Amino acid sequence: MRTKLVVGNWKMNGGLAANAALLTALASGWSGREDRMMAVCVPFPYLAQARERLQGTAIRWGAQDASPHPSGAYTGDVAAAMLAEFGCTYVIVGHSERRALHGESDETVAAKAKAVLAAGLTAIVCVGETLAEREGGRTEAVVERQLGAAIAVLGDSMVRSVVAYEPVWAIGTGRTATPEQAQAVHARLRGQLRAAGAGEVQVLYGGSVKGANAAALMRMPDIDGGLVGGASLDATEFLTIARA
Repeated sequence: MRTKLVVGNWKMNGGLAANAALLTALASGWSGREDRMMAVCVPFPYLAQARERLQGTAIRWGAQDASPHPSGAYTGDVAAAMLAEFGCTYVIVGHSERRALHGESDETVAAKAKAVLAAGLTAIVCVGETLAEREGGRTEAVVERQLGAAIAVLGDSMVRSVVAYEPVWAIGTGRTATPEQAQAVHARLRGQLRAAGAGEVQVLYGGSVKGANAAALMRMPDIDGGLVGGASLDATEFLTIARA
């Protein structure tokens, strides 16, 4: 059985005092279990604080992006090897906000995932369709294209990654795919991963996950956990999702 994984994506939120309270509450409220894991992906400036507060606990931490380059004249970028020095386990790549706001292509996302794996970290590769693409009946084609680009570049190392399906129309909107809608896409992604020899890769759901809908989503056979945005900034809500 695949281990369940819930990852908090703080996005561009946080502050030293607020972070300290949140991380302390999470660490005291989560003892960990063999069949489920928790992690938080925080803004770059707070990686040292996450390491300080979470090392020795059952909670792992990570970053929200990484450069595809190992070093060089790339002002403002952060290399995966730098993230490894802060004890990161996970790095999110290809989040829909990066794709939409920064113009990241499938090829760029795949290159970032490759760099993350090369640094010994786990890439959380995000895929998902817009509302227009869903209404146009292109959901499966879009997510399979996005995942296929990563598989083509990562090859056998795809097994060391995590995939997150995040319907763009459900991110931060309050709208959530029904468990059945999410499961249908997860099943397609699972089939694609299985064909690539990576059928046991964890596939997370992201898109307005809350304590109220987490249990129904997590009961679906191909949903292995959640990539949680706004709700991960509330310790009580995030712990409720993780326990679901």
